[in-house]
Amino acid sequence: MLVTLTGGAGAGKTTLAAALTDRAHEGSVRVLHGDDYYFRTPGRGAWTRDEAGASRLDVGDPRSMDQERLNREVDAALAVATHVIVDGMFARHTAPRTQHSRFDVFVDLPADLRLARKIARKCLREGFSLDVLLRNYLGHRRDAHARHVEPLRHSCDLVVDATLAPEVLARTVWEAVANTAPPRGS
Repeated sequence: MLVTLTGGAGAGKTTLAAALTDRAHEGSVRVLHGDDYYFRTPGRGAWTRDEAGASRLDVGDPRSMDQERLNREVDAALAVATHVIVDGMFARHTAPRTQHSRFDVFVDLPADLRLARKIARKCLREGFSLDVLLRNYLGHRRDAHARHVEPLRHSCDLVVDATLAPEVLARTVWEAVANTAPPRGS
């Protein structure tokens, strides 16, 4: 079964994926991170110019995802794992070629908390410029979230409140998955 975790930057999708893996039977889950599937070369994806005129990939646009490669790797993972989890802002767009059941989760967190988490991760831990992060957020990322990520909420099977502990969310997701999955052998 494919389980997607969609939501805004900083919502806690990767943290939830780790909690889901911790609650699963050993070896039964494979996790693919959407951040690993962005295009890296100009000419593929949505590219924009930054303040200095340098070309940069617009990671807030789903066209910047190498969806073909992700779908191929999801198909391969589904051939060997009971559950494949894809986490990423655009995970809901995942469309493997093979027929498998799927369960789509929207990881919901208010914008101010997502931004605070993003600042903590990118600026405090990774040393990214706070000024640049805030300019990007106000100038583009906030609108990109409203345009590309927020509408996916309505096509998901479950919306979870990411202010709750990851272990609580993992239990909620696995219970919902169990209640929608067809019985084994059918």
